[in-house]
Amino acid sequence: MTEEPAAGVLVDSNVLLDLFTDDRVWAAWSEARLAEAFDAGHVVINPIIYAEISVAFEGVETLEAALPEQLGREALPWEAAFLAGKCFVDYRRRKGTRRSPLPDFYIGAHAAVTGRALLTRDANRYRTLLPALALISP
Repeated sequence: MTEEPAAGVLVDSNVLLDLFTDDRVWAAWSEARLAEAFDAGHVVINPIIYAEISVAFEGVETLEAALPEQLGREALPWEAAFLAGKCFVDYRRRKGTRRSPLPDFYIGAHAAVTGRALLTRDANRYRTLLPALALISP
């Protein structure tokens, strides 16, 4: 079963962490790009991104209060999990040393299979493994 392409943007955890930690180098860039994404349409995160940003918070209530109200949540599509596995195989062929798929593989694959752009500061791995993925990055 293939999902219909979805409009909008999937936001990578590094962008949200820039805002939550008021990163002196990246907060302004991340805030501006996130605002543009909200102005343009639907913006979402998935459970993997939620887990990655949770490290900056003591409790789930604090995290929930910090998340922008208009930020949508979406489950990881099964097709994205399959694509993440294929990205992992390619990564290992390129001499990657990790023994299991990286969260970035799932995040990039989620954006790719739903037809969303990915808002991220860490575009290199995505460009290599998912070259057709639309990226919003520095």
